[in-house]
Amino acid sequence: MTGECDPDLRRVFSPVVLNGGLALLLVALVAISVLWGEKALDLPAAVGDWLAGRPSVGAIILGQLRLPRTALAVMVGGTLGLCGAVLQGYLRNPLADPGLLGVSGGAALGAVCVFYTALFQFSALLLPLGGLLGAVVSALVLMVLVGGGGPLVLLLAGAALSSFMAALTALVLDLVPSPYAMFEIAHWLMGSLTDRTPADVLLALPGVVAGCALLVGCGPALDGLSMGEDVAASLGFRLGGLGGVQMRVVLGVAISVGSCVAVAGAIGFVGLVVPHLLRPLAGHRPSRLLWPSFLGGAVLLLLADLVVRLLSGHAELNLGVVTALIGAPVFFHRVMLFRKRNMI
Repeated sequence: MTGECDPDLRRVFSPVVLNGGLALLLVALVAISVLWGEKALDLPAAVGDWLAGRPSVGAIILGQLRLPRTALAVMVGGTLGLCGAVLQGYLRNPLADPGLLGVSGGAALGAVCVFYTALFQFSALLLPLGGLLGAVVSALVLMVLVGGGGPLVLLLAGAALSSFMAALTALVLDLVPSPYAMFEIAHWLMGSLTDRTPADVLLALPGVVAGCALLVGCGPALDGLSMGEDVAASLGFRLGGLGGVQMRVVLGVAISVGSCVAVAGAIGFVGLVVPHLLRPLAGHRPSRLLWPSFLGGAVLLLLADLVVRLLSGHAELNLGVVTALIGAPVFFHRVMLFRKRNMI
């Protein structure tokens, strides 16, 4: 399922070329995302007013609407892509994605509880804070369940925790007394970047930076693990215990994905599909796939958000729905390609 690539093509797409190409595409999409909207924006004047603190219309549109939305698309998409690549490398499972460990479900449950108790009426920041708290609790429970177990135990514990969090979320939905509150919860669970503010960006940024730093640092260990746990241990990589690779992977995914889900809701398929698309171009060393997956995830989510904005009518589509509509056919194609190659 990882796909193959012509050796000549793989030599062309060196890490510098691949990362550089994705970075240029990302910069272009960021510019389009900032400039594109119902109201034309004089960017130099808007940037000048925003930096100077002048409350002009252009500065408000730029600083309060378009920049936070674009920044969150890059942060959330990049984080999901990176987490997917790390989990697929660590678990040696091409079906692994950030939702596998139950952290996304915990963040969703925390936010749903804030909706259910109506705490979000006191402050808009209580919603992402509730999601972040749910992610942290889920990560702690996961670490207790795994204990000293290896990747298989982590996989099973994550699947069990994810199912349990989904069941609790469904229970809360059943107990919601107001149909309007249920609609708001369902809307949030499908993921969106609409009406996000700089406060949301600042809330998610520390967790995203810390989590991604932990995950990127696992690259050499993932290369060793691709040859087996015994080989990785003989190369000097500590796999279990405090400070081991497994703990860094769990903490990195929990902190970064929890921060993203807390501000953007549940957005699927990015972490699953992006590593599959880029692995044939980056090669099959897990460490070489990390930065391309971050950049590719950011590109995919920005594209999906632009599609959302393009198709918006009276009601804006949910971003999670669009990523599923984009990602599922791509993944189906990869599955059919793998099946065809196995049959030859």
